[in-house]
Amino acid sequence: MKFKPEHGRQAVALLLTLVAVGAFAQQPQAITPAKSVESLGFSPERLARIDAVMQQHVDQRHLPGAMMILVRRGQIVYQKAFGYSDVEAKTPLRVDDIFRIMSMSKAITSVAVMMLYEEGKLRLDDPVSKYLPSFKNPKILAHLNLTDTTYSAVPAKKEVTLRQLLTHTAGFPYSHPLYKKAGIPDFFSVEPKRITETMSALGALPLLHEPGEKYTYGLNTDVLGAVVEVASGMRFGEFLQKRIFSPLSMNDTGFYQPDAKKSRLMHLYTQRSPDAPMTRHPDFAEENYPVAGAKTYESGGAGLSSTVQDYAKFLQMLLNGGKFNNRQLLGRKTIELMTTNQIGDLEMGSAGNKFGLGFEITTERGHAAEPGSVGALRWGGRNYSDYWWDPKEGLLGVWTTQMLPSAYPGIDKQFKQLAYQALVD
Repeated sequence: MKFKPEHGRQAVALLLTLVAVGAFAQQPQAITPAKSVESLGFSPERLARIDAVMQQHVDQRHLPGAMMILVRRGQIVYQKAFGYSDVEAKTPLRVDDIFRIMSMSKAITSVAVMMLYEEGKLRLDDPVSKYLPSFKNPKILAHLNLTDTTYSAVPAKKEVTLRQLLTHTAGFPYSHPLYKKAGIPDFFSVEPKRITETMSALGALPLLHEPGEKYTYGLNTDVLGAVVEVASGMRFGEFLQKRIFSPLSMNDTGFYQPDAKKSRLMHLYTQRSPDAPMTRHPDFAEENYPVAGAKTYESGGAGLSSTVQDYAKFLQMLLNGGKFNNRQLLGRKTIELMTTNQIGDLEMGSAGNKFGLGFEITTERGHAAEPGSVGALRWGGRNYSDYWWDPKEGLLGVWTTQMLPSAYPGIDKQFKQLAYQALVD
């Protein structure tokens, strides 16, 4: 048989597939301290640069404190905390302190949806109305009077699907006046609300655009939390606890924290400009969630709290092809589906990256902007937190402080920058 160029491409593709399968199979099933960072391809001297930079940010009062973890091939390369969980009391921040992960909740909710997908309890292109009837016959906002919030709307051409919720292309934004008027929280609530009833109310309100035609970041993942309740027959938080948190030994992760863990919740601070003082956040709900209030609202988009170690376990499960603690939570091909571009040519931001089913995907254009790998996944949280996982390097990182807003954005990206410069193998 005469050799053709496409045969070579096919052989390379097959080899890459076999390597990927082998990488999944060889991934460790727990996170353990590294015996030697050098054996994992890291330079101790270069890792020490993280210490100097983060301590400088604390000393210069750019943030109250920060905690972070870096894991490669299931081994902890770097795990430290700097500064304070309570600046006023000078309480040192610890690596096992709890933080409000906000939109980092979205990845966990997306995994929950895909678990039900694997069980055949839902399909990605199901209309949301199959689970929440109020989403039947959606309408598109045509005109809004901001003075009195009266509006007009026209019928949508099609219904919203679960896939569109997972990709933020359904048309549900955050902070819309109509949603606020209807009492729908953007992120979390200390009031006695419940996710299924609240998202059902959202279904009766208009979308910003035709489903699937634009990327609009917003309340999509909260709707998915309600879908999980309906499709599973379990309260959303109970499903996450039973199916994700317990199997992964994420013992400090949940929607609400018990009184015994209150002291481990990092306080939330605010600083609107470099000239302004850094102070405790003045809003009761922002500062006291998730240890106060009715403790009933389970926001799949922004309601969870966790630790950097717990979240690293979740990311390691994804790097492992869905397996951790000798439990297979998801199939390898399902994760492959989740990490494939699902928005086509739609733009989600200036970086040129794309979005899968719950994650931002680094493209060649995005990779040109910062270190990492093409195909690495990431997202962040509103209170200044960020994570990434890099299948090519077998690497994950989680970084957080608790600032809303911060006068010094980009420190999370600086941690990622410093992590990758220390990788020398």
